[in-house]
Amino acid sequence: MMSGGVRPHCLHAVLRDGERVTPLELFFDLVFVLAITQCTARMAHDPTWSGLGKALLVLAVLWWAWSGYAWLTSVVDPEEGAVRFVIFAAMAAFLVVALCVPGAFEDLGLTFAVAYGGVRAMHLALFALASRDDPELRGSVVALAISSAIAIGLLAAASQADGSAQGALWGGALLLDVGGPFIFRAGGWKLVPKHFAERFGLIFLIALGESIVAIGVGAGEHVDGGVIVAAVLGIGLAAAMWWAYFDVVALVAERRLSAATVGEEQNRMARDSYSLLHFPMVAGVVLIALGLKTTLAHVGDPLGEVPAFALVGGLAIYLLAHVGFRLRNVRSLNKQRLLVAVVLLAAVPVADEPDAVVTLAAVTAGLWAMIAYEATRFAAGRDQVRHEVGQTPPS
Repeated sequence: MMSGGVRPHCLHAVLRDGERVTPLELFFDLVFVLAITQCTARMAHDPTWSGLGKALLVLAVLWWAWSGYAWLTSVVDPEEGAVRFVIFAAMAAFLVVALCVPGAFEDLGLTFAVAYGGVRAMHLALFALASRDDPELRGSVVALAISSAIAIGLLAAASQADGSAQGALWGGALLLDVGGPFIFRAGGWKLVPKHFAERFGLIFLIALGESIVAIGVGAGEHVDGGVIVAAVLGIGLAAAMWWAYFDVVALVAERRLSAATVGEEQNRMARDSYSLLHFPMVAGVVLIALGLKTTLAHVGDPLGEVPAFALVGGLAIYLLAHVGFRLRNVRSLNKQRLLVAVVLLAAVPVADEPDAVVTLAAVTAGLWAMIAYEATRFAAGRDQVRHEVGQTPPS
């Protein structure tokens, strides 16, 4: 950066010096919206256990690519120099990846792998620019490039396979992508804590938006009393999930990340709490979107086995992610959320027996009952967290 705060017009990466998420980052995230929608549509098109597993594998791979850009833009300013144009190019590649989601395990597998390779290559190229004067960061980028290249190769190989071999190759690619940061030291990475936490909070909000879109898609053009009731219950469930995350959890997590020692401690917390534990939160919301879409389309009929799991089990997965998130950040167990998650998992085998709207009403009422208990039982602690910086949440 030049003296006086004036940025040079240059063709290299400019390091970030602000804490707010930029408009270009939000623009980039719009492509991820399509990717999430495509994953939900894939589940709805093939509502089997195999179809569900494939869609979640695709979602996990896409999530890791998006997460990489969240780390990147917490180091470099995405709106300065050459970075802006590379982000545009990455958006185009990510768009192709999202368009290939419906056929990622079929005829579009190789196109998916090549486009995904382009997304990762541009990410690594920008990180390489940012690390020119930082040997420790450069070492981390090189190690990440090696694991990413192997993972992309496995996805390309998977496009030529089928059955269990194809699933194993996808699983291996995901394991390499996710496991790479555990192999080499975490101290080399850089981030701006408030920006980083806000970026993940916003992408979670985008995922919640997918559940609302699913209500509209499921309802279609036929709106009667049953559809209206189901729609209201659906938005009530989405609102409860929003409350469970943004009321206290997001505030505490951001403060914990900001207070962590810069370097390895802060980076490990960011990796575990956000890159890893936010994925089951988002995956849970995507599963719930499938359940809502099916419910609105068949209000008076029972949910099938897989959509019932998506609605009830998806909410359990979402709450279990919250339990892990709190355990990682505050070192304490959220007993009430764990209890509700266990009850939901126990209810999965019978969740496809009542009419869909009854199942939806039950899970919505259960989640709001949990929130009411927390807001009443821990009112003083909640007030401290929401209005005084540095407070820890109620237990």
